[in-house]
Amino acid sequence: MKASAVISCLGLTAAVSAKGFDVETLTKLNSVHSASVSPNGEFLIYGHKKVNKDTKVSNLYLRNLNDIKQPIKQLTAHKTTEHDVVWSNDNKTIYFISARSGSAQVWSLALDGGEARQVTDLPIPVNGIKLSPDNKKIALALTVFPECKTIQCTADKKKTLSEKPNQGREYTQLMVRHWDTWKDHSYNHVFVADLTNNQAKNLVDIHKGLKTDVPAKPFSGMEEVSFTPDSASIVYSAKLGDHTQSWHTNYDLWQVPVTGGKASNLTAANTAWDSQPVFSNDGRYMAYAAMSKPAAESDRFAIMLKDLVTGNVKEVAPLWDRSVRSIKFAPDSRNLYVTAQDLGQVSVFAINIQFGDVKTLHNEGSSSIIGVSGDNVIISKKDLSSPGDLYSLSNDGTSLETLTNVNKDVLADVDFGEYSQFTFKGWNDETVHGYWVKPADFKQGEKYPIAFLIHGGPQGSFGNSFSTRWNPQLWAGAGYGVVMIDFHGSTGYGQQFTDSINQDWGGKPLEDLQKGLAAVTKQQPWLDGDNACALGGSYGGYMVNWIAGNWSKQFKCLVNHAGLFDMRMFYNVTEELWFPEQDFGGSYLNVKENYEKFNPANFVQNWQTPMLVIHGEKDFRVPYGQGLAAFTVLQRKGIDSKLLMFPSENHWILTNDNKKQWYKNVLDWMDKYTAK
Repeated sequence: MKASAVISCLGLTAAVSAKGFDVETLTKLNSVHSASVSPNGEFLIYGHKKVNKDTKVSNLYLRNLNDIKQPIKQLTAHKTTEHDVVWSNDNKTIYFISARSGSAQVWSLALDGGEARQVTDLPIPVNGIKLSPDNKKIALALTVFPECKTIQCTADKKKTLSEKPNQGREYTQLMVRHWDTWKDHSYNHVFVADLTNNQAKNLVDIHKGLKTDVPAKPFSGMEEVSFTPDSASIVYSAKLGDHTQSWHTNYDLWQVPVTGGKASNLTAANTAWDSQPVFSNDGRYMAYAAMSKPAAESDRFAIMLKDLVTGNVKEVAPLWDRSVRSIKFAPDSRNLYVTAQDLGQVSVFAINIQFGDVKTLHNEGSSSIIGVSGDNVIISKKDLSSPGDLYSLSNDGTSLETLTNVNKDVLADVDFGEYSQFTFKGWNDETVHGYWVKPADFKQGEKYPIAFLIHGGPQGSFGNSFSTRWNPQLWAGAGYGVVMIDFHGSTGYGQQFTDSINQDWGGKPLEDLQKGLAAVTKQQPWLDGDNACALGGSYGGYMVNWIAGNWSKQFKCLVNHAGLFDMRMFYNVTEELWFPEQDFGGSYLNVKENYEKFNPANFVQNWQTPMLVIHGEKDFRVPYGQGLAAFTVLQRKGIDSKLLMFPSENHWILTNDNKKQWYKNVLDWMDKYTAK
C-alpha cells in the first residue's frame, strides 16, 4: 500500500492521503493485449490500449528482450486497434487483425520498415488467425453459413438478416441461444489459404458443411486450433453439433488436411472434454488438455502427451492434482510451461514430460504465459492491487523483471487497500482459504463494515487477481473491509475440493461462509461482523438468495446480481444444460428432488433482509426472469428492495457507463444499511 504523500507549502508541511481506488479510475485504466514473442525469442510485440479522456487509442509496440534497456519502439499509429498478433518464422514480419479498411481483416507489417499491407479483403470479418510452420499457409476463423458455397453468400445472408431484425427464428433442436446471442444458424469455421506475396489466396473451408463451431463460441479462440509440424493438416477442438450438444461437453481433437476433406477423431476414446492441442518444437510430440468426466465443465484438465512417432498417449504428471489452464512447450521440447489455479493464485509451473516432475516457477497473483525468450518465460500477471502487465520470468523461477507498467501514471495517486490470504477450518474441519482487504484509509483501532463478496461459478474463485468487474479494491476504496471465501466447490484446491459441491449447492458452501466470516472477524478485529452486507453474482447471487432464506439475520443488506432464484425454472431456460445436470446429478425431469432441496424459491417465507437485485436483459445463462422473480417476492413481502435492470448487458456488466451506474447503486445500497 502506498504511503501518504507529503507536500510543503509556505513552510508548512501537511500529509495528503492518496485517494482510494474508485470506478472512475477503473474505467480509465490502460491495458496490455495481443502480446506475442518472436520465434527466436528476441522480441516482444504487444498492444497498448490507452484511455484518453473518453476515447481509447491502441497501438502495437516492440520491445527487445535481449536488451530491455533499449527504448520501446512504437510500430503502429492508427485509429483502429490491431490485435491477434502472430509472427512469421523468419522473425521479420508480423500479421495482425485490424479494421483499418472498414472491417476486421488480416494485415502484415515488415519490421524493417514500411507501411502495413492488407493480406485479406473479404466481405465478412476475420475472427482469428494462425500461420503454418512453413509460413506458406494462413488459417482464418470466419463465421459462415454452412449451406453457403461462397463467402459472398454468407455476407449476403447476414445483410438480409440484419434488414429483418424482427423476423421469426426457427429451430428444431437445442441450443437455440447461447450466452447473449440467439442462434442465427451461422457457425465459426476455419478456412486455410495460400500465403503468396503476403496475400491470402485460394481459401478452403476445412469444415465445409459442418454445423459446429470451430473455435467454439463464445469464449474459445485460436488456442483451440494448431497446424501440424509438417504444415499439412490442422488439429482443432470441437464437438458434433447434433441435438445432444446442449447436455454434454464431449469436445474432441480432430485432424483434417489443409486442403479439406474428412476429419479424423484423434480422441474418440475419451468421451469428455479435449482441448488446446500444441506441438513441440522438434515435431515429436503433441500435448493437450483433457478432462475425464463426461458432461463436466469443471473437471480437472489433465496434461496429455502423444508421441507422434510411436503413437503412444500418456498423462503427464498424473499425481499432480491441479487443472491446467494453458500449455506451452519449452524450446528443448522435453519440458512444458503451464499455468493452473493453485491456492488462490494462477501460478506458472515447469513440468518434465518424461518424469512428470512439477516445479513451481511463480505463485503470486494470476499469470498467463505469452511465450519463451531464451532462459525466460514471458508472462502477463495481475494481482489484487495491480492491473495486468508483462514480465520476464527466469525459467528457474528465481527472478521476475517488469517489462511494462502501463498504469504507472493513472495509479500514481491511488492508495490500494492492503490485502492478505487467510485460512480457517470449514466444513468437516477441512482447511478453507480466503482473502481480506483493508479499507484504503485504514486506521488502526477502528472497526469497519464488511463487503462480503461471494464468487460465482460455483466452481470458481475471486483469488489474487485484478478484475474490471467485481474488483474488491473498489469496496476498499469506499471504506469497506472486504472478505472473500473460497468455499468448498472453489477451484485451485484439488479436484476433490471442487467436486464436493456437486448436489450440495446450499450445504458445504454455506457452512464455509458462516465459519469463514466468524473466523476472519476473530482473526482481524477491525472487521465488524455485525455490520456487513453480502453480495454476489451468478452462483454468488444464488447464494445471496439462499442466505436470505437460510442465514437471514447475519447481514444488514444483500446484493443479488444475476442470481438463480428458482432452480426448476432455471433448468428449463438456461442454455448449457450440462452444467446443472452435472452439478445436480441429472436433469430436473429425472432428479427434481436434488434441485428442490437447495431451491431458494422454497425458502422465501424466511426472507426479511433488504436486497438490491441486478440483472442484464441479454443474460441467457441466468435469464432475467430469475432476478425479476426475486424482486417480485421482495416487493410482495414488503421488504425494502430495488431492481436495477440493464437492457443491453448480458451475464456481466461490460460498458463503462453501466459499470459506473452498477457501482453507484451497489455502494449507495450498502451505505444506506451500514454504519461507517
